[in-house]
Amino acid sequence: MQINLDFLKNGFDFQPKLFSMLRDYNRQRFTKDLMSGIIVGIVALPLAIAFGIASGVSPEKGLITAIIGGFLVSFLGGNSVQIGGPTGAFIVIVYGIIENYGLEGLAIATFLAGLMLVLMGVFKLGTIIKFIPYPIVVGFTSGIALTIFATQIKDLFGLTMTNVPADFVSKWIAYFGAFDTINWLSTAVGIGSIVLIALAPRISKKIPGSLLAILIMTILVYLCREVFHIEAFNEVETIGKRFEINASIPAPQGLSINMESISALMSPAFTIAMLGAIESLLSATVADGVTGDRTNNNTELIAQGAANLVVPFFGGIPVTGAIARTMTNINNGGRTPIAGIIHAVVLLLILLFLAPLTKHIPMACLAGVLVMVSYNMFGVRTVKGMLKNPKSDISVLVLTFLLTVLFNLTIAIEIGLLLAVVLFLRRVSESVDISVARDHLDIAQGTETIIHEELDIPHEVEVYEINGPFFFGVATKFDEMMINIKDKPQIRIIRMRRVPFVDSTGLHNLENLIAMSRKEGIDVILSGVNPNVHQTLVNAGIDKMIGEDHIHDHITKALDKARQMIAK
Repeated sequence: MQINLDFLKNGFDFQPKLFSMLRDYNRQRFTKDLMSGIIVGIVALPLAIAFGIASGVSPEKGLITAIIGGFLVSFLGGNSVQIGGPTGAFIVIVYGIIENYGLEGLAIATFLAGLMLVLMGVFKLGTIIKFIPYPIVVGFTSGIALTIFATQIKDLFGLTMTNVPADFVSKWIAYFGAFDTINWLSTAVGIGSIVLIALAPRISKKIPGSLLAILIMTILVYLCREVFHIEAFNEVETIGKRFEINASIPAPQGLSINMESISALMSPAFTIAMLGAIESLLSATVADGVTGDRTNNNTELIAQGAANLVVPFFGGIPVTGAIARTMTNINNGGRTPIAGIIHAVVLLLILLFLAPLTKHIPMACLAGVLVMVSYNMFGVRTVKGMLKNPKSDISVLVLTFLLTVLFNLTIAIEIGLLLAVVLFLRRVSESVDISVARDHLDIAQGTETIIHEELDIPHEVEVYEINGPFFFGVATKFDEMMINIKDKPQIRIIRMRRVPFVDSTGLHNLENLIAMSRKEGIDVILSGVNPNVHQTLVNAGIDKMIGEDHIHDHITKALDKARQMIAK
């Protein structure tokens, strides 16, 4: 028995870059990938720890996410230089899920999100996701950036607070109420870290500012406390005072998934999936612009999904493509997924052999790192540039931003996607016009040809042209136009040369038009029908309503048919 695998071959778009790039791999490429992978691993270290802690999990969970997620994204991904791991965009949503559903809830939500991402890739939705309007993406990003900044105030200033409220406004009210507990040494460490990160590029572009800040501030605080025995530095909180670090990859744990948990966590999981898809494909697009390569979006979504399916079993947090680390990879010579795999191996070695040293890192220093991450995420120049755009774009940006900050990311993404659909439909509807021709018709009108040929239209005939897709956003406009016409012709020719598709609403309105015209004694002829639209009409039975001889592929044939009918 022979099994037909054409569906898998043509319908399943999964082509990891790693396997295609290994065909021409050589020592020179490996050397560049090795150096880049080591540098990216070092850059990712402080960020993975900071993102883990800010998300509400222990620091090694951030490292585990970067190790396992980073490996799978590079091993299975559709982009040659993408670096996967935890990112700042997820801090807000992950923290909220842990607060409401606990770590088990986060694991289930991440797993469901991974499943959604895989399905997005399997059903080839990678290209569609990239069409989300830019104002919405900027609104998400800047809103997340401000929210991350707000979460770091407690550690940045060393405030003594038993409980930090979840929502943005209450959080700031609580901060102002607790400012009399400020720890000036923690504040100095946090501000010093921010200054070091800002000045690092002037000192050396090779050494990441976040790593430089962590090394200097950690050594400084350690020496003052342990060597010089300055009592005041004992009040500077470190990772070791808040967390117990497990320097190993834990054994995988099962998930208690049932219909109740799926129902409760479907909305947060959808938020993780959409945010992961948007951020990873945005990162891949930026990378393609620099390297000249081309990402397989569907493969990339499947890889991101696979990473998020596996990471929860090891206690990790959501994974996506990281723009900053991806650009670091490109700038240091990485050109194949091997660099991303090496970055994961470097982080694994650090976790196994150097993780105990991370307990000395001051929390204020990590807060400073995240403040700079939020500043870079906010993109002041981008926001300023967007404010010069049309008012509709500005209103979408501001609304998405406010929803993200004042409510939560789940609501912001759901309403943002709805806005994206509404804006798309509005712009498509506005771009579609319907025109009427009587007596004469220039068949070259609307084309680039310089040769014009005018056709005579019989007095009893009117030609209506639909310029664009005939879908539910336009069908009503066509109906209104038909109703407002007072002088009824004997024959209506509907010219559809620029109609790429007809949806069910368009078909329904066309059926109503034919039925209404028949009652008024008016015949309907369709012109310029392309093969795809013709098949849709046949499937809907339109050909039987008006007759197959009333459907033509060119206006001249339709007019000839109209003259024959008038002559009879």
